[in-house]
Amino acid sequence: MVYETGNETIDDALARVLAGERLDRTDGLALVAQPVEELAEAGGVVRDRFGDGTVDACSIVNAKAGNCAEDCGFCAQSVHFDTGIDTYDFLGPERVLEAAKRAERDGAQRFGIVLAEKGVSKERRPEEWAEVLEAIRLVRDECALEVDASLGILTREEAEILAETGINHYNHNIETSPRYFPEIVDSHSFEDRVRTLEVAKEAGMDLCAGVILGMGETPTDRVEAAVALREIGVSSLPVNVLNPIEGTPLAERDVEITTDEIVATVAVYKLLHPEARVRLTGGREVNLAADDQHRPLEAGADGILIGDYLTTEGQSPAEDVRIVERAGLEPNRAVNRFDPEAVKARYADSTSSARPGDVSPAEASADADDD
Repeated sequence: MVYETGNETIDDALARVLAGERLDRTDGLALVAQPVEELAEAGGVVRDRFGDGTVDACSIVNAKAGNCAEDCGFCAQSVHFDTGIDTYDFLGPERVLEAAKRAERDGAQRFGIVLAEKGVSKERRPEEWAEVLEAIRLVRDECALEVDASLGILTREEAEILAETGINHYNHNIETSPRYFPEIVDSHSFEDRVRTLEVAKEAGMDLCAGVILGMGETPTDRVEAAVALREIGVSSLPVNVLNPIEGTPLAERDVEITTDEIVATVAVYKLLHPEARVRLTGGREVNLAADDQHRPLEAGADGILIGDYLTTEGQSPAEDVRIVERAGLEPNRAVNRFDPEAVKARYADSTSSARPGDVSPAEASADADDD
């Protein structure tokens, strides 16, 4: 029996997705204009059919912060903007491992090593390159985590080395549609990002690439971005929502996005990407009320980023477990067989994401000398 929401446009698209058909741009544009309640139902059905009923958790470490030469209008780490963040060089393998072990205790299945720069460079910064590779090896050897990386633009040789060293997913977000991208970034092109994703994929890494909602883009832009990501071929699609950082150009724009728009976009993304993990990531705490954070999960999202972001704090991992459970789902334990009740107990007396043994960016900066 085919599930029906009562909305003809949604039901037709849903039946085709469940039958294995691939929706196109026209379908996405028709869907994004439909009522959010019916879209959310359909997104949840697709997640249940193609997924395993779990929410996959990832965590990241800002392993090198600030002084990035690029001018992405949303980014607190660009050297072009005065945002007052702490900056520091690469933390080093042992500090990255410390962050990975903390993420593992908090229930992460994946751990992303992030460097703020246009691209890690084997040729221009060989010592840093060697340390990044050593950090990857340490995390793989000592943690029950899949290791991801976000290191900017790659050469083919660099991508092949990263794949051989053990990177599972390479993250390189496209941020928005090809049309709207020049409104957000001047210093490189949409095509530059696509080329790096293609290089990473050809080297044998899976792709994690997504968007930032709420930057002034239209619903059409959101669909165009999802279609572009499908053409690239991603297995993890992070959905960020803009958290305007004072000092960045986007903080000066009068733009906003509603909860219903976020939920509807997540549902449409799941219909367009039924077999990918659609991951709720940065900005959710700022843009969604505490009582609404479960709604994108009910609408088809089956991934989440836990802990802190690149330059802003996240909420307690224990609260994230409760949000997953409120959506009627379970945390994924396929890689890291953690105990959700132990996570809740560890943060029972804490309302922040600060974890025992955490190192703040300022402390990292002193020792080393998602925005």
